[in-house]
Amino acid sequence: MNQIIKPAAIRKSFTVRAGRERAWEVFTASFGKWWPKTHYIGDSPLTDAVIEPRVGGRWYGIHEDGVERPWGQVRVWDPPGRLVLDWQISHEWGYRSDLHTDVEVIFTAVGEAETRIDFEHRGLEAFGDSEAAANTRAGMDRGWGLILDSFKAEAGG
Repeated sequence: MNQIIKPAAIRKSFTVRAGRERAWEVFTASFGKWWPKTHYIGDSPLTDAVIEPRVGGRWYGIHEDGVERPWGQVRVWDPPGRLVLDWQISHEWGYRSDLHTDVEVIFTAVGEAETRIDFEHRGLEAFGDSEAAANTRAGMDRGWGLILDSFKAEAGG
């Protein structure tokens, strides 16, 4: 009998040299400023990225061709402490409204001018158990590391 092994969540924890409110603002309101323009879905290059500041809001990319490509929805909006985003991008790098994985970011004050960021992308079993899905999951840990390095640089890492 084959047993399906649940893939591990991607977890990253680090500290930025910014107060909790500032770290939150950089992550959310300045999302398009730090999100790498090399990380997008679709055929047209990314020009901006947006997280709408409310539960049920969208997060999406804006592209050179003028198209807004959805990435998912905001599930928890609790400034300046916790953000949960519904990642609806498949292992084939396309939006799927029926796919749901969670990206959670927790902002914890470590002093007046320092914040610990605890990041987790979980539910990756939703990609399926194909070899292509496993390869995507394997590369996502490195990908999130690069993306979060951009945030750290902007926030004061």
